[in-house]
Amino acid sequence: MPTKRQRRKRRRRHTAGSPPPQSRPSAVAADDAQRTRAARRRAGHEERPTAPWGSFPLTEIVIAIGVVLLAVGFFIPPPQGFVMIAVGLGLASLAGLELSIREHFAAYRSHTLLLSAAIGVPVFGALFIGTKVSPAICVAAGLMSFGGAAWLFTWAFRRRSGGALYRLRG
Repeated sequence: MPTKRQRRKRRRRHTAGSPPPQSRPSAVAADDAQRTRAARRRAGHEERPTAPWGSFPLTEIVIAIGVVLLAVGFFIPPPQGFVMIAVGLGLASLAGLELSIREHFAAYRSHTLLLSAAIGVPVFGALFIGTKVSPAICVAAGLMSFGGAAWLFTWAFRRRSGGALYRLRG
């Protein structure tokens, strides 16, 4: 049985740092304010995120160099041609991956599948080429890393975009 002291309601005292109970926003008002901030955040991402190096078109230049190497590599005899093709593919792919990372984490566009494949494919390739494990296990490990990365990238995009799962071009 509760004692007299336990039955008595405890009053909340407000300290000098916290506002009095009358001036605190209600839970509904706080939720509305959070939704308004998220909507403003979503509306504010109409232009592409800027690169860390400013307005210099480094990504575009690297993609152009990769495409030129790729095209010229087809007309150069082996083995130099193969090397040029591989370097061209690598440069253009890395520049595109950098752009997709920047857009994804700025909540401009969701590139979840591309970024997840950038995790899953190397895991599969490294296991397939570097080990003597069964190909089925290599595929399973690649798919598991792809799925885990997709979940993490989706979570990160939702958190940064204010709850949106994806963005369509407007």
